[in-house]
Amino acid sequence: MSVVISSLKYDAAHSGAQKITYDEDGYHLVRFPYEDSEESYDPWGMHDPAKGGAKASKFPDARSGLIWPSHDGWGVLSAMVFWAADARALEYRARFVRDPLDASTGYDSTATNDTTLTRGGQYRTYLWQMFVHPGTPVGLKISARGAGDAKIATPVTLAEFKLAIHTDVKTP
Repeated sequence: MSVVISSLKYDAAHSGAQKITYDEDGYHLVRFPYEDSEESYDPWGMHDPAKGGAKASKFPDARSGLIWPSHDGWGVLSAMVFWAADARALEYRARFVRDPLDASTGYDSTATNDTTLTRGGQYRTYLWQMFVHPGTPVGLKISARGAGDAKIATPVTLAEFKLAIHTDVKTP
């Protein structure tokens, strides 16, 4: 079975702090640099700054948070997020979203995960599987919530977002 992969990495120590801003859905779209020095792997060009707009995207604009599937297939999405310790945050959420900028087929969130605070920094991994298609980007959205469901701009220190597309899906 053939598999095509895009693997993105953001490290605050290398790329600087990522400003956490919340969209209308109450989540922040995690942004990823376009350079290879962050250990990213993208031979299929699924994280191409030229995709999705009239001019090239630049990290950390919103489009730098997108993976554009290169093939139709069964997509395995995985992510890792490290949040800095923040006493104000009581829960941490993450979700995978089809078309998170509502630019092609329409916003479609899936696989929302909600976890509570543990001591110290917050370190989470996520996994979801779904069909993916060229022309419909996918993104990783996160949220840290405080008392009264307040959205907290807790810094992300490290994030990875990966898409592996199984291109040889058998049909009956």
